[in-house]
This record gives sequence, C-alpha cells and structure tokens, in this order.
Amino acid sequence: MLAAVSLLPVRAEAISAQRAFALDAVSGRVLYAREADSQALIASTTKIMTALVVCERCNVLDRMRIPKEAVGIEGSSMYLREGEILTLQELLYGLMLSSGNDAAVALAIYCGGTVEGFVELMNDKARVLGLRNTHFENPNGLDSPGHRSTARDLAVLASYAMENPIFYQTVSTQKVKVGQRYLTNHNKLLWRVEGADGVKTGFTKAAGRILVSSATRDGRRIIVATLNAPDDWNDHAKLLEDGFSRYAFRRILTAGQQVGTLEVVGGQGGRVSVLAAGDFDYPVAPEERPQPVIPGPGFVYAPAVEGADAGKVYVVIEGKAVGSVPAVYGATVEQERTEEKSFWQKLFDRGGAP
Repeated sequence: MLAAVSLLPVRAEAISAQRAFALDAVSGRVLYAREADSQALIASTTKIMTALVVCERCNVLDRMRIPKEAVGIEGSSMYLREGEILTLQELLYGLMLSSGNDAAVALAIYCGGTVEGFVELMNDKARVLGLRNTHFENPNGLDSPGHRSTARDLAVLASYAMENPIFYQTVSTQKVKVGQRYLTNHNKLLWRVEGADGVKTGFTKAAGRILVSSATRDGRRIIVATLNAPDDWNDHAKLLEDGFSRYAFRRILTAGQQVGTLEVVGGQGGRVSVLAAGDFDYPVAPEERPQPVIPGPGFVYAPAVEGADAGKVYVVIEGKAVGSVPAVYGATVEQERTEEKSFWQKLFDRGGAP
C-alpha cells in the first residue's frame, strides 16, 4: 500500500475521499494520489468494466429478449420486464445512466453466456490492462468480499474505456429515451463541470460513495477516481479544475532540437551534436523545469553518422524521467585515419639498410 501523496496544491483536508487518484489521460501523468493502491469495495463503478467488455465484444445494435434471470435484481434498476426486447445499446444506457443492476445481468448473460462466464471476461480484461489490484465477482458491483479495486485501477480503466467511441457516447449522454423509459444520467458533473463527459457513480452502505469522472478541455482529458468520498461531487470538481489550471501542456522537445553533445572517441572531430528525433509534450506546473538528459558514458566511438540512431533522450522533472523520444546524431564525424608508412619510411625508422 502506498502512503498518501498529494501532487496538487489541494489541501488534504479539502478532499473528503478516503482514497483518490487523478490522472492526465493523454500523458499518463499522475496529478493527485491518496491511498491510491489500497483495495476497497467499488459498488456500481464496476459497470465501467461491464460496459467496456460489452462494447468490445458485442454488436450493440443486437437485440435481446430479457430473460427472467435479469428481472427483479436487488438495488438500482432500469426495471426490465421478462420477455421485453431491447438493443444492447439501450441496455447500456440503462446500465450507465440509471445504474441498472438488472441491465448488468442481462448484458452479462447475452455477452458471456452466463453471469459467471461474463465475470471471467471481466477479470481477463483487467489482467490485460494491468489492473493488478482489481478482481470482479459480479457485473453490477453488489457487495462481495473478493470484489474489489483501487482508485488508481479505476482511473486507468476509465481512461482506456473512454477511448472506445460507443462507451464514450453512452457515458457522456445526459438524457435518453429507452422504450417508454426516460433515463437521466446520475453523474451530476455532466451539468456542473466544464467539459465533463463521464464516467460512473456508485454507492452501497458498505462501500460508501464511489465516483469516477472524466473531463476534456482543449484536447486534454483528466480522469479522477474517489472511493468512500462523502463529498464526492466537490472533490471531483476541485481535482478536475486544479488539474486543468495548474498543469499546462507544453512542448518540451521538438524534432530536430539539439539536446546535447557527445565526445567522439577516435573521430576526426572532437564532439557530435545529438538531436531529438520527435516531439514531446507534457503537462508541467509553473515551478517545474524539465531537462533533457542523454544517458550513458558521455561519449561514442567513431564514426558517428548524421541521422543515425543515437539512442534516446529522456525528459527529467525533479530527478525523475517522465518520458523519452528517439535521438539521432546531428552530423557525421569520420573515424580518424592513421597514415600507412611506406617500406622505405619503416626501414629508415629502424635505422637499417636494404
């Protein structure tokens, strides 16, 4: 378990969440973390994975007849009726806007054959995404001892899921009509925060208030996940606003920019320039000073050829590498040639005679 770490100028007492994590989805930079790898119950934020698996494995225009196993499920519901025919997309709206536990079971049966088979697909996807502290036991998030995740894993999952256009369309929808049902998204941030476009609410008495949110501005997306947060709406508003206002995306490296020089051992010239071979953008706070660093011994053996691979140049902030781009040599430095002596020069050097 990681100790609490705050990277944003948000006072610790200003955040109600027991566990929290904020992520810049484009760069992968961690913007805020508090007990981010501590496992806990996650309630209906489970449905992020449920929806993702359905979006990736099924045609959401398919229609299904609602089985009796999906009717009358405890907890939040879209009030499915046995024998009713709906598209998977309509069920996804019921799942993510109304948090329908019945929609979760219906989708699981259609996509996985059985609820148990679908849960296996959920855990397989968690492993693929590297969610090492996540395990699912059902598709809806009803409390179960082994059904757990972390703030970090939920944020990483949501960041990935938001790249799926069907998932994005579903969770960013504020209101929709499904048959005779009028569904309103439970995520109040869609109305309260500029650029908010997802993701999912959750609550049980044992888990507390769980929330995963997303907001996008000027091509940047920030994901926030909180677990057991009594004041989650304000927590997320603060973390999202601070993430956008404090960290500005900057072009740190530009392709062709000289990032340093290396000594050329055995070369006709003393040193060779090293150039970045690509652009590198990253969110940076005002007080931070990113530095390019070329790892290695500081020299290269001749010859060095212009445009040839020179390894990588790393961007370092406060002693930590945050990314890299390929590097190339900016010029050609030939190998130093040793002139071959003639037979007569060698002979006279020895002081001998033919």
